[in-house]
Amino acid sequence: MGTNEPLFTADSAAPRLAAIGGGWQFTDGWLVRTYQTDGWRSTQLVVGAIAFLAEAGNHHPDLSVHYDHVEVRLQTHSAGGVSEKDLQLAERIEATVQWRPNGGFPGLEGQAEGWIKP
Repeated sequence: MGTNEPLFTADSAAPRLAAIGGGWQFTDGWLVRTYQTDGWRSTQLVVGAIAFLAEAGNHHPDLSVHYDHVEVRLQTHSAGGVSEKDLQLAERIEATVQWRPNGGFPGLEGQAEGWIKP
């Protein structure tokens, strides 16, 4: 298609997806991940975080937004498949959406009730 970017296959992407963690899968030429939430408020926060990262990186996923979950689908449309851009954005999305203070930030105790489910 439009660019000469190297594309990943399910096999070549597998080690990177394992390192990213969180349930990202290579499905039909896309990187796919569903984030379960406790409801509308957390779903909108996930969508906003992903939108910010995507716009900052100028690389935009397909999102399916529902009351208690968000499905993220990444593919480099201009290349016709999964490229390095998709893996980098998946890594950044996972790190952002799953971030918790874990005591490393004095004064930040973390969300006590409901949130994005691991």
